[in-house]
Amino acid sequence: MKTKLLLLSTLLLLSGVTLAQMPGGGGFGGGGGRYGGSSGRGDNDDRRSRTNTPNPMEADQPAQPKGNGKISGLLLDSTSNKPVEYATVALINQKTGKPIDGTTADDKGRFTISKIGPGEYSVQATFLGYGEKYVRNIKIEKGSDIQVGLIKLAPDVRMLNQVDVTGQRSIVEEKVDRLVYNADRDVTSKGGDAADVMRRVPMLSVDLDGNVQLRGSGNVRVLINNKPSTIVAASVADALKQIPADMIKTVEVITSPSAKYDAEGSAGIINIVTKKNTLRGATLNVDGGLGNRGAMLGLNGNYRTGKMGFSLSGHGRATYNVNGKFANEQTRGSVLTTQDASTRESGVRAFYNLGWDYDIDSKNVITAGVRYGVRNQLNTQNLFTKTSGGSFPTPITSFRHVDSKDLSGTVDVNVDYTRTLNKPQQEFSVLTQFSRNNRTNNFISDLFNETRANIIGGNRNDNDSYNQESTVQLDYTSPIGKNQQIEMGGKGIFRQVLSDFSYANLVNGSYVPSTMQPNNSLDYDQNVMGSYLSYTYQSKSKYTLKMGGRYEYTMIDARFGAEQTGTIINIPDYGNFVPSVNLSKNLKGGKTIKLGYNRRLQRPGIQFLNPNTNAANPQNITKGNPYLSPELSDNLEASFSTYIKTFYINMTVFGRQTNNSIQSIRTADDRGVITTTYDNIGQEQAAGINLFGNVTLFQKWQIGGGVDAFYVYLTNNRSATVDPTLRQSNSGMVVMGRMFTSLQLKNGWGFQGFGGMRGNQVTLQGNTGGFYMYSLGLRKEFKNKKASLGLAAENFLQNSMKVRTRINTPTFAQNSTNEMFNRGVRLTFSYKMGKMTFEQPARRRKKSVSNDDVKGDGGGGNDSQQAAPAAPAGGGGGRPRQ
Repeated sequence: MKTKLLLLSTLLLLSGVTLAQMPGGGGFGGGGGRYGGSSGRGDNDDRRSRTNTPNPMEADQPAQPKGNGKISGLLLDSTSNKPVEYATVALINQKTGKPIDGTTADDKGRFTISKIGPGEYSVQATFLGYGEKYVRNIKIEKGSDIQVGLIKLAPDVRMLNQVDVTGQRSIVEEKVDRLVYNADRDVTSKGGDAADVMRRVPMLSVDLDGNVQLRGSGNVRVLINNKPSTIVAASVADALKQIPADMIKTVEVITSPSAKYDAEGSAGIINIVTKKNTLRGATLNVDGGLGNRGAMLGLNGNYRTGKMGFSLSGHGRATYNVNGKFANEQTRGSVLTTQDASTRESGVRAFYNLGWDYDIDSKNVITAGVRYGVRNQLNTQNLFTKTSGGSFPTPITSFRHVDSKDLSGTVDVNVDYTRTLNKPQQEFSVLTQFSRNNRTNNFISDLFNETRANIIGGNRNDNDSYNQESTVQLDYTSPIGKNQQIEMGGKGIFRQVLSDFSYANLVNGSYVPSTMQPNNSLDYDQNVMGSYLSYTYQSKSKYTLKMGGRYEYTMIDARFGAEQTGTIINIPDYGNFVPSVNLSKNLKGGKTIKLGYNRRLQRPGIQFLNPNTNAANPQNITKGNPYLSPELSDNLEASFSTYIKTFYINMTVFGRQTNNSIQSIRTADDRGVITTTYDNIGQEQAAGINLFGNVTLFQKWQIGGGVDAFYVYLTNNRSATVDPTLRQSNSGMVVMGRMFTSLQLKNGWGFQGFGGMRGNQVTLQGNTGGFYMYSLGLRKEFKNKKASLGLAAENFLQNSMKVRTRINTPTFAQNSTNEMFNRGVRLTFSYKMGKMTFEQPARRRKKSVSNDDVKGDGGGGNDSQQAAPAAPAGGGGGRPRQ
């Protein structure tokens, strides 16, 4: 093991030496520099003419004398004061009125044009959906470094039937490499959690338990502010319930990640961006809500002065009155088992974050943060079981009362350093992060007599675990000329997972260790070394090509029992190369075409590996498989987007093939007991289409929605090692959709509505039924938008919602119905205190560790349903984030 760690450290060190020796280039995109200074600032002049925008890349001009002058600035939306990303900035000779140079703003709205000769110039900023903006009378002398400060672009104004219509920021936006859902504009999800937000995002679907899928696949990686977290590693579904909707600014869906991202997440990456403020001054926001199923309270404070900024936020959420039912019927031969249960859940979830950043000087910045999450959940289940037929000529009945608790605490600490080098967008960064999750997942199941008056037996399962992860990452970015860029880096991830599990039976009124199931533990260490190289090229004809490759080598040291005396689990080390290619073309009229291919891998998380046997429902047992290997997916997609007046539409077709797919396997014994585990026995193929769009009418009303449809084929017939009784295939069409509307009224009133549905899901051994959800929200703002009151209702037309699951195998069949009582109404409020100014300091894009390489629940692929909706007890534990 020490040899492996030494190899990892050496490779990372070599990566650092290589990065430090990389040559620089010219001015690709924007760069660093300070915004808000007054020296050399020109006069602002708005233009909303419909003339063609000069393209500095295509201008056929005589060679302009070069110098060492520089112009920098920051582009903001005039209505929202948020950055305008990837806008075009042209440098125009003020005497001739012709463009002589230019650039594109970065993802924070920053731009820099360098190597400017002496003279008088104007800067023109343009972007689709905005009017042109000029900064004139900029005088450049030898060595000038001009900061033009904030340039605010106003939404474009068009004449429709003699009515002025001003565009407003869409809830859904498409960017160069991702789709962005602006959650901060959604009234209906306020007071809810991240799962409520995810249900509104195109291409995503979230079931009633919070498990998220992208284009029908649960093999996604979920990041928080571009950072991994063992909050997510323990359970994606639980993490989404832990993060308050009020804390989320945007949700980014990345379906074709570049080589810079970790190889994990075969369907793509979901990045949750939380709200933060880096402007000068001090502010404190208070948010709260109270409803029939939950209550929340949140505080969000920011302080910035000079070169230093602080942010502190805390959100707590209590859930109660979360009731449910399920009915289950399963047959094996002539044995018939039926079950009925009622459930009740309550819990407390809290999320705290402290951030700090410091500008050492104009080229060096250091950031740090501490994040802590708590998730304590209690579940009670009353379970009635009846078994008859086969070896049970006389029906046998039983009644169990199951109490389970799932307690989790997570801490994330990061320290990051970024240095901007001599050329715009040339920078080097060192990123570090430590993350640890401690979890207790226990249950006690009491067996009662027929009259339900006395306890006659019982069993208990305790599962304590931790999941620890340390990461070191080096990144280097440099332009090559004016239209090329290279990115490269190295990364080391060191993971330690320990899951202790024990079993006990009730004997004479007290619990004693089980003789049938001995206590044990899983000690699972995993180290991943990765390096990448990515190249970007922008042509004069508006083509953009981004291609690269990433190599990752994974080393695993796993064993059952004690570290020195336990049984070694022989899992070979393995390496993977994952290429990616993305090509886009900007056409006239705001049309864009994109093509993308990438290979992704999905390593199993702890809920797939953990060998703890969860028998909270003794007729439906689940356990993991520590011998799982990763699955590998090839993804291909093509998209087209366009604006038709005020209507935006996007259409994407995609195909995906997954080999060595991790699928759940269900078997039944002679007593009718179903055991669910996991294995690399499947192949999955999927192809489909995503269609979504939105339109803004009369400046105040926005309507949007989308439909996702795809065909999926799952099989384990091609594996020669598969048990003949498990050879099975399944296929079918899956359809899901969503629609939302937002109306801004006078005097601070606003109204929003949302509706979404998910059709039947295809699994390897059956299918899971569909469901639909809807909500309405009303909000009133007061005191110049410093305070607001809101009322939201969801699923208010029916008392409960049912989801049916069907499983058919050569040896048994199962039909179950899960009923959830999720009718809800809540009252929300918010109040903002303090004052911020737009004296913007030089905010470089903050970099952070982003580990996105583990298959987790909320993943689980197309076959992630449990054999039956048993109590969520036992079987927990930390998860290795590969």
